[in-house]
Amino acid sequence: MKKIYVAGCGGMLGSSIYSVFSNTYQLKCSDKDTNEDWLTYLDFTVYEDYLKDVLAFKPDYLMHLGAFTDLEYCQQNSFETYKNNVMSVENATLISKLLDIPLVYISSAGIFDGEKDYYNDWDVANPINIYGESKYQGENIIKNLLSNYLICRAGWMMGGGVKKDKKFISKILNQIQQGKKELNIVDDKLGTPTYTIDFSKNLELLLSSNFWGTYNMVCEGLTSRYEVTKEILKILNLENEIKINKVKSDFFRKDYFVKRPKSERLLNTKLNLRSLNIMRDWKVCLSEYLINYYD
Repeated sequence: MKKIYVAGCGGMLGSSIYSVFSNTYQLKCSDKDTNEDWLTYLDFTVYEDYLKDVLAFKPDYLMHLGAFTDLEYCQQNSFETYKNNVMSVENATLISKLLDIPLVYISSAGIFDGEKDYYNDWDVANPINIYGESKYQGENIIKNLLSNYLICRAGWMMGGGVKKDKKFISKILNQIQQGKKELNIVDDKLGTPTYTIDFSKNLELLLSSNFWGTYNMVCEGLTSRYEVTKEILKILNLENEIKINKVKSDFFRKDYFVKRPKSERLLNTKLNLRSLNIMRDWKVCLSEYLINYYD
């Protein structure tokens, strides 16, 4: 079995990467938050520690997952964000170059400004907040220093279940669990959900293909926050019990004050051209996620 060192593996995507890749690869997974028995401790912002841990495992691939993703935190803590989201990627890139092994990096739809309705793999990035800028700089470092790499851009991530999901789906489900009969949902934010299980399976397929480069990797189907909420209520048979109020983003400006792209819709153009797209429709994935991870 080939070996993969996975850094920053303690989050919602990391749990899916572990469950999918552990069947076909020997893994060593690390994180600052060792919340699983298969995780070991590593602060990947410390180059010497990162290098030592990777060298000891002698992997065939290096996968770099971890990043700060809370936009408000990133905007208010730019120094820590660049240290965690950019310098750590430079560490991973230098290690990959030193060991002459491919690097896998997870990027984001947040690198785009949202002025277009949707974005393919070759559209020019123009981040509008610190988080997006940090992910974009990570991409640039890798592209400038390496030849064999995979940069995979995710959309609105869903996965991980109750323990690890801190994203939109979890926030809606928490309100439902609290007994809310009305939900205020923005109708001016567009995107593409990305199920962590599908993402991990498609990443495994892409890695085995040796077609290196940058790829959008999201579920099929362009949608909105409002449409996702409607689908959640439909799956849970709560359409007639809970009312959805359409609101604009300014409604939540006190808590979510960072400027966000209007559209984060990605197209898997390059995966389709390579005949490597196995991402399913977001509605199918959302239903599977709710059934498998929530009661």
